[in-house]
Amino acid sequence: MPRARRQGMPLPGAVGLTDRPDELRELTGAIASALGRTVRRAGNRLERLVDRDPYHVAPYRGYGTARRVLVQGRVLEDEGLQPADPARSDWRNLLDALRRLESDPLPHARLRAHAGGAAHELVADDEGFFRQWIDLPETLAPGTAGWHPVSLDLVSTPSPTPNVSAPVLVPPSDAAFGVVSDLDDTVLQSEVRHFLRAARLVLLENARTRLPFPGVAAFYRALHAGSSNASTEGHGNPLFYVSSSPWNLYDVISDFLGHQGIPAGPLLLRDWDLGPALLRTRAHKEQLMVELFETYAALPFILVGDSAQEDPEIYAAMVERFPGRVLAVYIRNVHPHPERSAAIQTLADRVLKAGSSLVLADDTLAAARHAAEHGWIADGALAEIGGEKRDDTTGPAKVDAPGVDPDAAGPTLVVEET
Repeated sequence: MPRARRQGMPLPGAVGLTDRPDELRELTGAIASALGRTVRRAGNRLERLVDRDPYHVAPYRGYGTARRVLVQGRVLEDEGLQPADPARSDWRNLLDALRRLESDPLPHARLRAHAGGAAHELVADDEGFFRQWIDLPETLAPGTAGWHPVSLDLVSTPSPTPNVSAPVLVPPSDAAFGVVSDLDDTVLQSEVRHFLRAARLVLLENARTRLPFPGVAAFYRALHAGSSNASTEGHGNPLFYVSSSPWNLYDVISDFLGHQGIPAGPLLLRDWDLGPALLRTRAHKEQLMVELFETYAALPFILVGDSAQEDPEIYAAMVERFPGRVLAVYIRNVHPHPERSAAIQTLADRVLKAGSSLVLADDTLAAARHAAEHGWIADGALAEIGGEKRDDTTGPAKVDAPGVDPDAAGPTLVVEET
């Protein structure tokens, strides 16, 4: 038994055009996307005639198995961005943010990847992105889990470019579970429900001034370590960060995770291209998560997200699509309005019916207690998580607990089998 405890009109005379609003929006979006790409390509070609900034390869963290690895990154002009500094002015942060968003790519760049003792040819798309699975000529030996460098050479430019390495994570064979986590308003304070606040954080803050949710770093370290509480970087339970944030912010997010002591994991972001795909947050996340679940077919997962967007709906769909594979769904309640809470309760019932459990809470510690009760993290980790939460909310460099209005905070809800 489950237990819940408190803790448009058609065009006249048009032939061949759809009269369905959803299809019309799709058509309009496709036209806008095509026009946007045309304008952007023309602008990039013109800029390349006058702008001589060198191109470089920006490698992104990938993942894989003992037999194949996913290599991803982007080829674009080097804008000369400087390391984040907490003392940097808002004006300097704004300039850096604009440089990131400008991101002049090298369309259809050709690269050579060296993995497993063999060379592989890669070709980027028209936005300079490359994402390709590479089969390894020999299976990795047991005990070689962790981060592996894939060497990348850019071969489509006349001038030489520095060789870079794209790190790919191969989880250990004895991992108890994997973690799929959202980033915005789950790990990183982003205020995505408020456009102006979110824009200010992106444009006027940097990786050293952005703030995590209280206690989240210690909780993720505990999930990475598991019940043994003794893992090393890359050799514990793997963490995968699936987000709708643009690839332009990759360096900010990666630097933020490292600075906050949050375990590194593959970052799976998206291209903010103009067009209908920009609005398909749910489809983007579901596609990436399905690929993870299918890559690690024997690995169960814990899913962590927030209530601001569609994480509960996405995660409920994954629980139903992969029955028995999701240990728990943890949702941070950043939108504690009655109608949203009621919708999440309905979703929790779907999760329960599919054999998993859902925890809806305002803070990290409630989810951590649930994980400790089920043996997914060590009991001793709770003290560190609680201590870090206090430090995050009372330290001189911190602010009040973010994400929810303290006067509107809702009760913790746990729905699971008794």
